Parts: sequence; C-alpha cells; structure tokens
Amino acid sequence: MKKVNDYSLNELLKKIFGFDSFKGNQEAIINNLLEGRDTFVIMPTGGGKSMCYQLPAIISPGTAIIISPLIALMKNQVDAIRNFGAEQGIAHFLNSSLSKAEIAEVRKDLKNGKTKLLYVAPESLTKDENVQFFQEIDIS
Repeated sequence: MKKVNDYSLNELLKKIFGFDSFKGNQEAIINNLLEGRDTFVIMPTGGGKSMCYQLPAIISPGTAIIISPLIALMKNQVDAIRNFGAEQGIAHFLNSSLSKAEIAEVRKDLKNGKTKLLYVAPESLTKDENVQFFQEIDIS
C-alpha cells in the first residue's frame, strides 16, 4: 500500500474527502499517476473520474491544470472540492466568465502556492499571457 506523508491512500481519501473506500479502479489509477506514469482513463458518468485526478493533485507539490470546455462543469467541480472543507483558494477556474479582479485573485493564489487544482478552458490555456504565467508557477 502506497504511503504519502505517512498516510495511506485510503487514509488520505477518508481525511480529505470523507470516503471510506475507492470506487472501481480509482486506487490503481491514482497509484499510476503518483508514480509519474501517463494514464488514460475512460469511465462512465458517475464512475469517479474526478477523484482520480483530484486526490493526486491535492497531495502532490504544485498545481494540477485540468482542461475543460464546459464553464458550468468547472464551477461545479470547484464548488464540490471547496465543499469538502478545503479553503477557497485550493481550487479555481480560469475562463471568460471571470472579471479582471477575479483573474487577479486566481493568479495571486496560484503564485502563493495555495491553489492545487486549476480548471482552464481550452481557449484560456493558449492565450499568450496565460502561457507565460503558467511558466512562472509550479505545475504538478
């Protein structure tokens, strides 16, 4: 059983998300990611895909960038991760729905290492200003 900071993955799952056990192949997928292996995962809706990248992102150094074309899904994912008792800055999204002040807040949290999960729209990912900014932060 893999240990991270003296905790097993099951203990971290319980501590961070409140779940007693993994669903299906989640634990094997997470172990692959934590061992630095590229991992391609296909699961049905409700199959637990989000946990497969959220847990590794939270326990790894840096920020994970998640590319999503759906603004509503980004908001839903950010709200969900924040509802597990995590502080607001742990997850953000970066897309066209944000004001300049909100973008500045997201960037501040990223620079300060507060943000573990950043959901980005494909078009935001390729903007020159964002590409340059991403080069300045630690990406997990």
